[in-house]
Amino acid sequence: MIERAEGTHLIDAEGRRYLDGVSSLWCNVHGHAHAGIDGAVREQLERVAHSTMLGLSHPGAAELAARLVELAPPGLSRVFYSESGSTATEIALKMAFQYQQQRGGQHRRRTAFAHLRHAYHGDTIGSVSVGGIDLFHATYRPLLFRAHSAEAGDVDDLERVLSTHEEELAALIVEPLVQGAAGMLVHPPGYLRAARELCDRYGVLLICDEVATGFGRTGTMFACEQEDVAPDLLCLAKGLTGGYLPLAATLATERIYDGFLGAPEEQRTFFHGHTYTGNPLACAAALASLDAFELERTLERLGPKIELLGELLEPVAAMAEVAEVRRCGTMTGIDLGEHDAALRLGHRVTLAARERGAIIRPLGDTIILMPPLSISEAELRKLVAITAESIAAAYASTYPTSIAQAA
Repeated sequence: MIERAEGTHLIDAEGRRYLDGVSSLWCNVHGHAHAGIDGAVREQLERVAHSTMLGLSHPGAAELAARLVELAPPGLSRVFYSESGSTATEIALKMAFQYQQQRGGQHRRRTAFAHLRHAYHGDTIGSVSVGGIDLFHATYRPLLFRAHSAEAGDVDDLERVLSTHEEELAALIVEPLVQGAAGMLVHPPGYLRAARELCDRYGVLLICDEVATGFGRTGTMFACEQEDVAPDLLCLAKGLTGGYLPLAATLATERIYDGFLGAPEEQRTFFHGHTYTGNPLACAAALASLDAFELERTLERLGPKIELLGELLEPVAAMAEVAEVRRCGTMTGIDLGEHDAALRLGHRVTLAARERGAIIRPLGDTIILMPPLSISEAELRKLVAITAESIAAAYASTYPTSIAQAA
C-alpha cells in the first residue's frame, strides 16, 4: 500500500522506501512531489478544477496545445485532447478512418488498418483491434475490426502488407523505435524512416503511438526525431503531465484537420468527446512538466545516464540466467528466456526486488526497467544492482540448482 512518494522513491504504509523502477507504469518523468508541478496544480485549483471543452476552452489547454505543436515533429499543427494512451490511439484510428471516408471516391474503400506483430496500443476495442499480443487481445477477436499485421522490424514484410492491401488501408500504426509492452522489442535503425516512405508510396496515413516512447524515454523528446520522421497523427499520454494526472493528446496535420471542415449540414465534424477532455488541472501539470524539461535541462542531463545504464547492464546481460537485454534509451527489457508459465519467474523477480527496496514489473518473463528521467546515477546503480540480485535470487528459489551449477 503506497502512502507517500518523493523524488524517485515510493513509500508504503509501513514507512518502507522503494525505488520507483518503472516510473509508476512508465509515466513519471521528473520524480514524485516535484515542487514545480505540485505548485502549478495547487495554483490551478484556486481558479477552476474542471470545465467542459465541448463548446468552451480554457487558457491552459490553449497554451499547452501551442507548446506541443512547437515541440512535435513538423507538420503536426492540431491537437485533440483525451485522457489516456488508449483513447489517444482510438481517436487517431477514428480520425484516419473518417478522413479517408470524407475524401470520397476510391478512398472510401480504405476501411482497414495495418499494425506490427506484437503491437500494443491500449485496451479499448479500437486499439485492441490493432494489437498483436494474444495474452491481452485474443479473447476479444470476435469484436474487432479488420487489420493486417507486418513483422516488426522487417521492411520487406511491411511493404508486402502495404502493397497487397494498398486500396483498403486507411493507416499504419506503429510504436516508433521500440515496442514497449511486447517486452522492449527494439527496431533496427532506419525502420521507422522506411515505414514513413512506404506509407507515402502507397497513400497510407502513418500513426505514431508515442504514449510510451514520448517525453524523453528514448533519449529525445519524441522517438520520431531520431529518424527525422513526421507522422500524420501522433499519440501522446503517460509522461505528458509528468506522471501526475490523466491527460492525452492526438496531434494531426493541417491536411487531416481540413478534411473535417464543411457546412453544418454536411456533418463532417469529428464527433468524439470525453467529459474530462483537456482537464485544467492536468493541463497545468503538463505545462509545469514542460517547464521542468527546460529549467532542469532534463534531456541534456539524460545522455550520461543512458550511457551509464548501458554500462551497468553489460554484466546483467552476461548472467547465466539472462537470455537477452534489449534497450532503447531508458526503456529496458531483461529477457529471462523461456520458462514454464506456471513458475511465474518474472513475478518472482519483482517480489525479490521489492524485498530489496525496488518496484519493478514483469512482462511475462521479461523484466522491465524504466525509471523516472530524474533518477540520479547513484540510484540508477542501486536499481540495476537490486535487479541483478533479484534475478539470481528468484532463479535460485525456482530451480533446485542454478544454471551455473548445472553447467
